[in-house]
Amino acid sequence: MAREQVRLAPIGSALLGAAGLAAIQASGGSPTIGWIAGMAYLAVSTVLVLRALHRRATRRFGWANVVTATRSALVGIITGLVAASFSEPISVPLLIGLVVPALALDAVDGWVARRTDSITELGARFDMEVDAFLLLVLSGYVSQILGLWVLAIGLMRYVFVAAGWLVPWLRGQLPPRYWRKVVTAVQGIALAVAASGVVQAVAGVLVGVALVLLAESFGRDVLWLAMHRSSADSPARGRRRALPAEVDAS
Repeated sequence: MAREQVRLAPIGSALLGAAGLAAIQASGGSPTIGWIAGMAYLAVSTVLVLRALHRRATRRFGWANVVTATRSALVGIITGLVAASFSEPISVPLLIGLVVPALALDAVDGWVARRTDSITELGARFDMEVDAFLLLVLSGYVSQILGLWVLAIGLMRYVFVAAGWLVPWLRGQLPPRYWRKVVTAVQGIALAVAASGVVQAVAGVLVGVALVLLAESFGRDVLWLAMHRSSADSPARGRRRALPAEVDAS
């Protein structure tokens, strides 16, 4: 596939997300701030993906990345709705109707990558960033219901990355661990259930347990990196960024 054609998928997903945002705004379901926030996410994420494709001289986007790009379009619309929720009530059924497929497709893109033998570092990173931002956005919405402490779920990954710039050994390469995938799924499910308002009585407990699991997963990875810090500090390893504790690239 020509390099020009490779760009069509991420651009197409951004246009899909933009169309969704426009439709919601036209129906009066979201104020302008929601449209701006959603479009900002779509624009920035698309530019970053295109830049990564260019740096790697990628000639094949792959069906797994197409699925992830579709998820990214959904995340853009979700971002718009959540941003709007800070200024006025939004349609919770619409929000959950977008969140559920966005979470479900997270299992699909990995399956497609394995079935088509197209697992790549770029695809893993793309999937990870979409996961992380979705959790950040969902935690922002749920924090309005349960309190600001919920933001720890969405911010933990970004704090981990920021810490890596200050502490070199935190940028070491982590070994694959299936538990990370389980923890990631738990975060999304817990936040979605809390956002739906279906089980308000136990929503706080559910999200609290999810946060504890996330902290345990991060803590275990930080401990592993600390124990292997000599190899992480070496020039060959120090240039590689550690995969955040809640997402596994494999």
